[in-house]
Amino acid sequence: MKKTLLLMAIFALAPMAFGFATTDTVSEEITIAVLQDDVVTEETSTGFTQELKKRFIEGGPGFMGIVLVCLILGLAISIERIIYLNLATTNNKRLIQQIDTAISGDGGVEEAKEICRNTRGPVASIFFQGLDRLDEGIESAEKAVVAYGGVQMGQLEKNVSWISLFIALAPMLGFMGTVIGMIQAFDKIEAAGDMQPSLVAGGIKVALLTTVFGLIVAIILQIFYNYIIGKIDSIVNNMEDSSISLVDILVKHKN
Repeated sequence: MKKTLLLMAIFALAPMAFGFATTDTVSEEITIAVLQDDVVTEETSTGFTQELKKRFIEGGPGFMGIVLVCLILGLAISIERIIYLNLATTNNKRLIQQIDTAISGDGGVEEAKEICRNTRGPVASIFFQGLDRLDEGIESAEKAVVAYGGVQMGQLEKNVSWISLFIALAPMLGFMGTVIGMIQAFDKIEAAGDMQPSLVAGGIKVALLTTVFGLIVAIILQIFYNYIIGKIDSIVNNMEDSSISLVDILVKHKN
């Protein structure tokens, strides 16, 4: 687009350099070219949207509606998980430093527990459970950290299996719609007793549309799913590393 406008401007300014055109003429030509280019861009954008709506409606309300529901539910769960995981991400090194300083100081374990209460995230919750059972011994505190770590891991992975279900379900529904459309097309051929392209072209086109939209939904949800799984793995690794650091701090101060 920019190259086209640049060339048009050069061709428009060239006559002026030799005295064949005026500045007003050149300005009018450039303005008209820019307006025409904007109109073409707007028509292309509008045409794509209308074409997408048209193809979706042609696919039929049955299977296309179910595929759309899979997309909406999958996106809703994905957005909720992304928000939850981002809120669960904290500066664990800073938290460990604060816990170490609190236990070493006058506040002791109670001050460290208060710090955990005022800090959001699964790591702070795990630390609180371990500190709360420190009176029973280091082994009890370590068992509490491990047990509550499993609970927090379950909270992180909550509803993620639904996203994987929708990823598998969307293309399956699309393929089912394609198979049913093909069966209907062959029924028309059998009823007509003749192989005419016009009889089967419409049915085959509609059948293939369900597969296309099912694959599009699966691709979109797969991107969100991979991001969520990567985020969960990162948080879990930080939880395990921080739990080991907490146990080391407790052992050091206990001795």
